[in-house]
Amino acid sequence: MGVYIALGVIALLLVLFVIYLVRTYNKLVKGRNRVNTQWAQIDVQLTRRADLIPNLVETVKGYASHEKETFEKIAVARNELKRAQSPAEAMMANDLLSDQLGRLLAVTEAYPALKADRGFVEMQTWLKDTEEQIAYARQFYNDTVLLYNNNIHQFPSNIVANMFNFRDESYYMAKVEKTADVKVSF
Repeated sequence: MGVYIALGVIALLLVLFVIYLVRTYNKLVKGRNRVNTQWAQIDVQLTRRADLIPNLVETVKGYASHEKETFEKIAVARNELKRAQSPAEAMMANDLLSDQLGRLLAVTEAYPALKADRGFVEMQTWLKDTEEQIAYARQFYNDTVLLYNNNIHQFPSNIVANMFNFRDESYYMAKVEKTADVKVSF
């Protein structure tokens, strides 16, 4: 009789362990899928921005055709973003594109007629809206990565994460230059 009780307790513990293992595994998979979904949201916004840029460049070309080098650098940066295969590559390409886009918009400051062009103003508005959507998507992505990474590092789910090779996801970080102290002098 005592042997049956011991076997029953062992079987119950084994069943509870398997249930825990399955629930934890599924929780980790769900977290990883959320991270991928949030990255896809960023990717949609990055693609939207990349698709707006050719029209913006064409409008600026009409006013500032001698800025050929700027236009070429934007085209290269845009192509890098389109070719990115991973979030890390897309983040790097996006930073490059943002830098070049900033240069393009700086060039436009020298052309008052361009700043008055309705199409240009409209594209700037779309670009601004897209930049805001990228910022929101980036925030949600980083929040999702935080939850997922916490789950794979917290005990006891870290044991399951290690068993099934779950790995940290990277945050979408701002470039170092953008986080540096701003020097203001009067």
